[in-house]
Amino acid sequence: MDQKIVIAGAGSIGCFVGGLLTFGGRNVTLLARPAIAEEIAAHGLTLTSLEGWSERIPPDTLDVETDPAAALADAALILVTVKSGATAEMAALIAAHAPAGAAIVILQNGLGNAGTLRSALPVHPVFAGMVSFNIVHQGSGRFHRGTSGPLVIEAGAPPLAVPHLEIVQHEDMTAVLAGKLVYNLNNALNALSGLTLREQLGDRRWRRILAAAQEEALAVFAAEGIVPWSLGKVPVQRFPRILLLPDWLFRLVSRRGVKIDATARSSMWEDLERGRRTEIEELQGAVIARAERLGLGAPVNRAIAVAVKSAEAAGKGSPRLEPTALLAAVS
Repeated sequence: MDQKIVIAGAGSIGCFVGGLLTFGGRNVTLLARPAIAEEIAAHGLTLTSLEGWSERIPPDTLDVETDPAAALADAALILVTVKSGATAEMAALIAAHAPAGAAIVILQNGLGNAGTLRSALPVHPVFAGMVSFNIVHQGSGRFHRGTSGPLVIEAGAPPLAVPHLEIVQHEDMTAVLAGKLVYNLNNALNALSGLTLREQLGDRRWRRILAAAQEEALAVFAAEGIVPWSLGKVPVQRFPRILLLPDWLFRLVSRRGVKIDATARSSMWEDLERGRRTEIEELQGAVIARAERLGLGAPVNRAIAVAVKSAEAAGKGSPRLEPTALLAAVS
């Protein structure tokens, strides 16, 4: 039998990638919370994408476990797809239940997950990874990919082929994850706006805030000697200038970049809508912490983080802020 692949944390990314692996004939177990397990048992998985394809995976072809011991037993490859705040907890479960030597591939946001997992799992080879696209959970087992981009995995990781997805191996995952963080600074702004990504990025006022947040992050990485990786032909270092273009010119230039469908929203928007903890500490929080260590300022990222934490505490979903509420931090 094909070696067992475990999706350690079957949320939006985990269900999408794990479902496609199952569709491709791989031996996959989804380790999921009870609510997701019940949803999959009732509906199976329907995976769709902005490219127009749709795949249906019936429930009787999916192996879903809520018990970590049962899920991780005999695993050969473990794809970690939990939110970054749950990384240490998942590491403990893998240490307790997975066979020594099972390879770990990280498909999470954030800069520090590889270090956390390597420290906790010395008998497992750990490979950093990065998901460059966005997945939204639409309910009833439906998960939609709303933006383009590849999976990027650290060179030397076990070969992995996922139907419908481009997979790229990269030698410098520090640069890759830094580049992804610069892109991901928009997650919070999209969540605060309540708009689709197209609508929000189509408004130069929101783009001004994003440009300022990215400038702060780029200054931090430059001080650390890190050159962030760029997704696509446009260098990430040029993004702030492009974001400040007039709307009509931005629309023209952005056609060369990541493709975004009309319904796409950020994962942080989904977290606020579902009353879940966001990854603001792993995104804006990472910029703030690094800036403080270097003696640099990050007032824009700090203002964004405060607004997201306030929305988390309110528990009412996206606050649907107007950009004027944050523009003062840019001045």
